[in-house]
Amino acid sequence: MKYDPAIHHRRSIRLRGYDYAWAGAYFITVCTQNRRCLFGDIAGGKMGLNDAGEMVVRWFFELNNKFPDIECDEFVCMPNHVHFIVVHPGTEKGEHAGSPVQVPAVVQWFKTMTTNAYIRGVKGHGWPPFPGKLWQRNYWDRIVRNEPELDRIREYIRTNPARWESDALNASRTG
Repeated sequence: MKYDPAIHHRRSIRLRGYDYAWAGAYFITVCTQNRRCLFGDIAGGKMGLNDAGEMVVRWFFELNNKFPDIECDEFVCMPNHVHFIVVHPGTEKGEHAGSPVQVPAVVQWFKTMTTNAYIRGVKGHGWPPFPGKLWQRNYWDRIVRNEPELDRIREYIRTNPARWESDALNASRTG
């Protein structure tokens, strides 16, 4: 079907009026397409990464090299999604020195690099193929409002594997 703006509406989940280049911490969740578990398994409340999961972790830590204006904070790779925090220490509201890093550009780069590496893993190492896209089209983000919230989100990320059985992103859970 050809794109028709009268009937095809893509609703943005970004905070309206907020400039994602402003200084701050951002909590990001990115899910695999159809929540397919491709990055390992949870056993005993701990995430056991497979080779694909290890690759995702490596690309997360490459964000610092690609985007020196951001800092990688807490991170977890789950069987079918990742949670992470990036901190943009630079631009204050209303000030734009040069070309500030946009958080959506960081997420897009991460998704692109991990997708390309995963495709190489499918071709060269027999990783399970994925239909269509590796990652869902969108992602969730939360602008972290203060230090206590940042601490709560960090704890949430660290303890996410222990809650896998009840995790809403666990496509295999029942009930």
